[in-house]
Amino acid sequence: MHASGPPADGTRRYRSPRREQQALHTRARIIAAAARRFLDHGYATTTMRAVATDAGVALPTVELAFKTKARLLKAVIDTAIAGDDEPVPMLAREWATQAQSAAEPADFVTVFAQVLVDSAQRAAGLTLAALEAARIDEDIAAIAKQLMAQRQVMATWLVDGLLQRSALRDNVDRAAAIDTVWTLMDPALFCRLTSDRHWSATRFRRWFTDSTLRLLLPVHDQQATATNRSQEMP
Repeated sequence: MHASGPPADGTRRYRSPRREQQALHTRARIIAAAARRFLDHGYATTTMRAVATDAGVALPTVELAFKTKARLLKAVIDTAIAGDDEPVPMLAREWATQAQSAAEPADFVTVFAQVLVDSAQRAAGLTLAALEAARIDEDIAAIAKQLMAQRQVMATWLVDGLLQRSALRDNVDRAAAIDTVWTLMDPALFCRLTSDRHWSATRFRRWFTDSTLRLLLPVHDQQATATNRSQEMP
């Protein structure tokens, strides 16, 4: 049995669902305002005060929630990558379960590629801002290192998933495959192709999928994939 009565320190603790909802709403407004600021003005010229003004909150509210501008940018990027502010890791989300259920390498990569493109559309520009600022800001350098590590985790997950479904092509080991996928996932590559070269998100998704399969899988598996795709076309 548990003892009843107030906590030992004499304070009363209670949860207010309404207050928690208001706090989440305020946090979302701050993140949205910060995202616009970082994209439009860059990291160096964006201030916490400007973000607070755009979000319609007091400066101490922003500082209490995020502490530093670097942490604010990291929260903005994490939210953009995931598409929400829920504390659920990317690889624990429904899309990962869907990908794991795919029997064929092409289907597995296709699910991953769609999530990659969706995230890149929201977060690639912000990530590039962080990587650029890392050259002059030690706090952002630490954030940039985390972002690079996150990309490593995702690339490793994709390669290991492929290895469960197919051997790799000759002269490509697991480490080289991870490096290949890590490079294809580079946000700069996404921005250059979709902005400078005017690719659609759909074209990038297909290119990422085809490039991954062609660069990593044996030729006979590529031919099987091409055959399966042609059979699926109307």
